[in-house]
Amino acid sequence: MTNTTEPIALEHHLVQTNGVTLHVVQAGPKDGALVILLHGFPEFWYGWRKQIDALAKQGFRVWAPDQRGYNLSEKPNGIASYALDVLARDIVGLIDASGHDKAYVAGHDWGAMVAWGIALAHGDRLHKVAILNVPHPLVFSETVRSDPAQMLKSWYVGYFQIPVLPELGMRLGGSMMAARALLSTSRPGTFTDADIAQYVKAWSHPGAWTGMINWYRAIVQTPPAPAGDMRVHVPTLVIWGAKDAFLTVSMAQKSVERCDDGRLVLFDQATHWVQHEEAYQVSALLGEWFAPAE
Repeated sequence: MTNTTEPIALEHHLVQTNGVTLHVVQAGPKDGALVILLHGFPEFWYGWRKQIDALAKQGFRVWAPDQRGYNLSEKPNGIASYALDVLARDIVGLIDASGHDKAYVAGHDWGAMVAWGIALAHGDRLHKVAILNVPHPLVFSETVRSDPAQMLKSWYVGYFQIPVLPELGMRLGGSMMAARALLSTSRPGTFTDADIAQYVKAWSHPGAWTGMINWYRAIVQTPPAPAGDMRVHVPTLVIWGAKDAFLTVSMAQKSVERCDDGRLVLFDQATHWVQHEEAYQVSALLGEWFAPAE
């Protein structure tokens, strides 16, 4: 474990996996247990920066990729290139590339959906998984069909199915619509001007908005096939900010009930952006959950 208060050094690598090249930020001792941190929409590796530092100082080898379609990673054409099973195989390929047989994986938002997908279809490649503010896939599909409040919260998924128009809207005014969405759905002060500048830079790469939005198109147009009984056999920690503007909190406990070994930690005053707002606590929870048994 590193006790220094200085930020740990970040390494930037390009890694081949599953037919694409992903930009992966790496940190921590090379012989440490592998932790992979998966960002969501509309973030990139930077959304995990505080957890990268904390976990690397704890002795983990941390990999935080820009997932396909995002920032410096490859942005393949076609909606089918962003199907959930493809995204899950990207991360299994990263585990292979690391030289490890298994990894600890944490995901937030869409990264959490990928983490659920890995746990369901490739659970033998995981030690444990941590899920931040995204429900189990079956819980979400059941809730969005039966709960008017969740239907309303998910309106933008339908909007994103429209060709071309969403990308044009997001690019207008230097991606200020996306920036305002981050600011309006988080606690005041969560995202600084410097943070927003980093996001705008990432969103400005050619093809980025199409790649990012294609994740939403693919989940509707090429939904994943059910993985067996859809129970999660990998030990699962669910972390949830109760004031999520996009997802109803009732889905958190229901998701844990789909896990053989599940634990829920609820932050009553946090929003969807829980790893930003409760950075110290989330980092500590992940470090504790991922700590190898003595």
